[in-house]
Amino acid sequence: MIAPIVHGGGITEAAARFGGAPDDWLDLSTGINPCPVALPEIDARVWHRLPDRHLEEAARTAARGYYRTSDLLPLPVPGTQAVIQLLPRLADPRRRAAIFGPTYGEYARVLKAAGFIVDTVARADDLAAAHGIVVLVNPNNPTGRLFQPNEILAMAAAMKAHDGLLVVDEAFGDLEPQASVAADVAAHGNLVVFRSFGKFFGLAGLRLGFVVASGSITETFREWLGPWAVSGPALAVSAKLMESDTKPIRESILQRNAALDAVLRGAGIDLIGGTGLFTLVDHERAYDLHTALCQERILTRKFDYDRRWLRIGLTADAAGDRRLAEALRRAGV
Repeated sequence: MIAPIVHGGGITEAAARFGGAPDDWLDLSTGINPCPVALPEIDARVWHRLPDRHLEEAARTAARGYYRTSDLLPLPVPGTQAVIQLLPRLADPRRRAAIFGPTYGEYARVLKAAGFIVDTVARADDLAAAHGIVVLVNPNNPTGRLFQPNEILAMAAAMKAHDGLLVVDEAFGDLEPQASVAADVAAHGNLVVFRSFGKFFGLAGLRLGFVVASGSITETFREWLGPWAVSGPALAVSAKLMESDTKPIRESILQRNAALDAVLRGAGIDLIGGTGLFTLVDHERAYDLHTALCQERILTRKFDYDRRWLRIGLTADAAGDRRLAEALRRAGV
């Protein structure tokens, strides 16, 4: 069995180890908007009924406009992780898999558990005909590396020649719409795009994502997930929010990101990457710093594959910035 991955967001475990109640903690371990949008009003019957077809159609139509997918209707799924679990079924395990890394670890874990030999790659030139499935997280988590659409579409075209599938995870793509290839999926049958809803809107608890793919792949995922995979409230909320003006959300996230980076630079910490929703830092005592912050009831994300890295998410307000700055001062960085 492949060992599970320790993700961000483990406040309960952190509190059990370092003390305090979960509500006492400042969770900077995830890449989720810390200022969740106000929930729109939805029909009370949505909570009472199984998800009606019209709710799914409304969410898919809104997602088509939001992700600019032309004639393709994105498929709502119960969080991107749900379809990552199913991903090995789309490919032949007798062929190799390639993942642009380092990146979100669940892709390698799931593919290896299904029997795939997984190669970590850094460039398009590293891809070979032996690769039946390739995964690219764009923008990348945790480094923020960003491929442009022309580069990604060239990869998709090259892979099509040997029946390869290219999966592009755009979980953090809301702040980089110019880099999205969701609009190009209709013209590339071997291209699949995953989108996360909860990170940008600050509603990760809805457990909602979208798959943009050809009709056959979309229907395959729908069959595997079964009926009523996404809750009615999640469908209704997403439809309204994706049709709303999201510019204030973007501006708020960017302001919070600038404030975080100012705190980190003020502490003399090297910023080496990230996205609008988190910053990746390099520190020679990153693990010690992670522990010191935990003792201050502040949780960050450390990495077993690079002990110099910490990923630090956004605080919700100036008070959170001051709390982090003071904790860093006491940690002696």
